[in-house]
Amino acid sequence: MAEGEGLRERLQKQGEDTLGKVAQELLENPIVTGALTRAFEARERAAQAQEVAMGALNLPSAADLERLTRRLRSVAQRLEGIEDSVDRLDSRLEGVAKAAGLDDRLAAIEGQLAKLAAEVTALAHGIDAAPAPVPREQERLEVDPAPARKRAPAKKAAAKKR
Repeated sequence: MAEGEGLRERLQKQGEDTLGKVAQELLENPIVTGALTRAFEARERAAQAQEVAMGALNLPSAADLERLTRRLRSVAQRLEGIEDSVDRLDSRLEGVAKAAGLDDRLAAIEGQLAKLAAEVTALAHGIDAAPAPVPREQERLEVDPAPARKRAPAKKAAAKKR
């Protein structure tokens, strides 16, 4: 078995070497190189023609879709970063609010405001807070409107002028 494996490895190595030499000679051959160059140029021209045709039909090309996909991924990554930042900010604000006892303080202030509003209402009712009478000197005088003059309708006035 050792001889069979050695023979196989030798044949494999010789085959690889032979293929490498053939490929090297083909690449060095100016006819083959020119043909490959022309084939790649033709492929590029066909791709450009396809892109122009797709644009004329108002259809996105593969390159357009790839650019859009990359852009969407970029936006998605940025959005995830923003969401993470907002979450961190929210947790920090909750921590600050708890540490300062803001909720309790706000509730106490609201309670005091309700008490003050009730006291002010009771005082207003106790005083009978009717508006003070206006002094006689500041009262408005009522004036009779002047009698309105009767005017002729526009059609009659125009007919009289003729």
